Amino acid sequence: MESEYAHKVIDNAVSHVDGHVHTDGLENFRSLSKRGLKGTYLSVETSHLFRYLDEQAFQFNNRPTKGNPNMNDGDRFDLALPQIAGKRLTFAEVTGKARETNN
Repeated sequence: MESEYAHKVIDNAVSHVDGHVHTDGLENFRSLSKRGLKGTYLSVETSHLFRYLDEQAFQFNNRPTKGNPNMNDGDRFDLALPQIAGKRLTFAEVTGKARETNN
């Protein structure tokens, strides 16, 4: 797995860009996610934050871009449906009660 990623570091106090190393993409994702969460949900439980962020990452990775300018909500739905069809998330799992009954 380590061979897949070349981890590089940038110190924003010194420079914001060093060749292809920058934090612009991360800052863009954070900004869009923050606005998306605040604009969509009344509250976000920290225990489920990973689920909300997964949804935001899916939307971010499948947004309209120069390479795919016609991507829309219907297209994202068509991409997501095969990944969720046949899977079940119960209320007990969402509320954490499934773990309590198993212990």
